[in-house]
Amino acid sequence: MYRNQYDNDVSVWSPQGRIHQIEYAMEAVKQGAATLGIKGKDYAVVVALKRASSDLSSHQKKIIPIDEHAGISIAGLTSDARILSRFMRTECLNHRYVYGSPLSISRLVSQVGDKAQTGTQIMGRRPYGVGLLVAGCDESGPHIYYICPSSNFYECKCMAIGSRSQSARTYLERHKDEFKNVEDLNELVAHALRALRDCLPNESELTTKNVSVGYVGRGTDFTIKDDEEVAEYLKMIEEEKPAAAPAAPAAGEEALDVQ
Repeated sequence: MYRNQYDNDVSVWSPQGRIHQIEYAMEAVKQGAATLGIKGKDYAVVVALKRASSDLSSHQKKIIPIDEHAGISIAGLTSDARILSRFMRTECLNHRYVYGSPLSISRLVSQVGDKAQTGTQIMGRRPYGVGLLVAGCDESGPHIYYICPSSNFYECKCMAIGSRSQSARTYLERHKDEFKNVEDLNELVAHALRALRDCLPNESELTTKNVSVGYVGRGTDFTIKDDEEVAEYLKMIEEEKPAAAPAAPAAGEEALDVQ
């Protein structure tokens, strides 16, 4: 993408009917580390690859808890994700205070979409450069939602976003009809890790340092597994042969400091 006279502000339309600032925000999501979510019969699972900015720093956390029944995984600008996650927590707390019950996942996602949309129509603002995968469970069962920087949101059977995520989506599309009948949490996590493994380059592999797992379900609060807690899930797939890794990213793909 290159600068042109129609990308100076988010309120400017191009002659082709495009808003370039929104497209640039969606590019930030594509450059973030891969993350994916899967919805089973009783559980919703998110897994994410973590990046370290240097050998001297720790890995950036990618999964953020929102409430007892919901959490998010991010791809894109972490600072924007913190703003949206704080908003989501506030909405959940306010609903519990007023009504004494958890906020439904569909309503929570709708409120985030409304907030994100204001940045796409007011001069001087910009879209949030982060994609969110929302995993939650309410009275109607488990849910996986994807919230796009354009403020569109979709409920999904499964979804993968971030760098090299097309390989993960190929795996998910191949097995999507199996997920709805999966009752075992470990089996669902194993599917998610197999798909995530396809996003790695040839010389890399999943380790306890670069993977996070989050899950929520009927009677199970949102739980995050990091570091050594992930080892038990990695053992389930370590004997399997990984799929061929995708080609190396194009030049400039890692230009933004995104996670």
